[in-house]
Amino acid sequence: MKILAISDEVVPQLYNSNIETRYADVDLVLSCGDLPPYYLEFIVTVLNVPLYYVKGNHDHEPRVYTESKDLLLPDISKALPCPGGCVNVDGRVVEHKGLLIAGLEGSMRYKPGPYQYTQNEMMHKVARLGTKLFLRRILKGRWVDILITHAAPFEIHDGKDHCHTGFRAFLGFMRRYKPQYLIHGHSHVYDRRQPRTTRYGETLVVNAHPYRIIEIDDPGSAGRR
Repeated sequence: MKILAISDEVVPQLYNSNIETRYADVDLVLSCGDLPPYYLEFIVTVLNVPLYYVKGNHDHEPRVYTESKDLLLPDISKALPCPGGCVNVDGRVVEHKGLLIAGLEGSMRYKPGPYQYTQNEMMHKVARLGTKLFLRRILKGRWVDILITHAAPFEIHDGKDHCHTGFRAFLGFMRRYKPQYLIHGHSHVYDRRQPRTTRYGETLVVNAHPYRIIEIDDPGSAGRR
């Protein structure tokens, strides 16, 4: 299964009509946050495949607009609170062609604003997500195949500043639930010498910035837990 993973930056290679030809064999798109709704909507419309996403610390909170009754004001009734045709998987587990995908949004809390968490808050989010994985374990014989996040795990692809510090809870998630992949964003990579793929136990941690093509084995084929 071929996956297009995207994060943090709108890139010309994807935001143009050639994407339909260049990535016609993509089965699934995973977005790791900090991308505008118009970009996600363009990709999901042109490729016509499912797109699952989590939000990053620079994403805006959903806003619901109503049509103005004042004729002098613009009609903003068509504004959407979230990217159309895409599915937010924060704190959820979804299944695509047998592939189990979970998501956790946000970065380390560093200022007032949405989609930011302390280490303890993220630990609680991971615990709540874990309760949703038990049924998958019973039915599928494994917990989850892919976890998508915005922030990186602690000391794996993360930064030295507080905003870009990774979450310790992600390390525990990987040790406990052993996903094949943890795909994240948030850590911008412009130097090719910087690692973008790191093995942690049985999980391959992949930095999606600004986009990556990932080919994953058929669900459950590698002797999953």
